[in-house]
Amino acid sequence: MTIHSDHPFLPPEGERDPLRRLRGRLPQAVTLCTAGEGRTRVGLTVSSVVVADGAPARVLLLVDEDSDLADTLEVGGPFVVNVLGARDRALADPFAGTAPAPGGVFTLGVWRQTLFGPVLESAVAWLGARVAVEPRQVGWPLLVEGVVEHVEIGEDGPALTHVRGRYLDLG
Repeated sequence: MTIHSDHPFLPPEGERDPLRRLRGRLPQAVTLCTAGEGRTRVGLTVSSVVVADGAPARVLLLVDEDSDLADTLEVGGPFVVNVLGARDRALADPFAGTAPAPGGVFTLGVWRQTLFGPVLESAVAWLGARVAVEPRQVGWPLLVEGVVEHVEIGEDGPALTHVRGRYLDLG
């Protein structure tokens, strides 16, 4: 049950940032970017992801500069981009830090360790990459550029997207 018709912390209509409102209207794939192993595993929900074909292919991420993931990524270091399906919607908020994860986020879902980092077994697809250049500030987030070294396509299923503050199942 809720007592608010809108989000209680949402600024009044005339005070909302138009650029953020525009960005909110651009549907984005929901991914979990992960790195490390064992006790050093870190992860973050990232929806600002671009994959560029080429030789070599590249992946570009916008990552919160204050995240554990940002602290972990360094030139040459491996990381994983796990593409979430609708069935994994419950993982997005805990990895974003907006919902609780008693015991830690990696107790949610089934994970396997790879050379690039933790891979979610139920991911629609995933890629393994290495940080190509020093991450740099672009606005508030950090731009992380990786060289794609491995790609796997999982079981076909509906993709999970984020638009206007909501997760949508495109299946």
